Amino acid sequence: MILRMIAATLVVGLGALGAYVAAQPAERVIRITTKKFAFSPDHLTLKKGEPVIFEFVADDVVMGWNLTEFRLRADIVPGKATRMRFVADRTGEFTFFCDIFCGTGHEDMAGSINVVD
Repeated sequence: MILRMIAATLVVGLGALGAYVAAQPAERVIRITTKKFAFSPDHLTLKKGEPVIFEFVADDVVMGWNLTEFRLRADIVPGKATRMRFVADRTGEFTFFCDIFCGTGHEDMAGSINVVD
């Protein structure tokens, strides 16, 4: 009898967990490709609270990606996808940039994320 009660409790609990997981918004994957001296895309619009996964790929040399206002940073290595989860907690226009010197033109390698309600 006690085992049946425990089993029933587990089934109900797991059902609730499944409903909770199903209610979570799916993460949108945003692929960002780098090459000397550009990000593509270099302008993004996100919704505040929207979960996303940035997937970075380098076409030629090692790059860096830095979104200072959110304390996010990644190394982007050719031949390897680098993934990073992100949820913006405030609105505004935020600049990201390459923080690993990649040659002449590096200083102009930047983009922006516009976070809206």
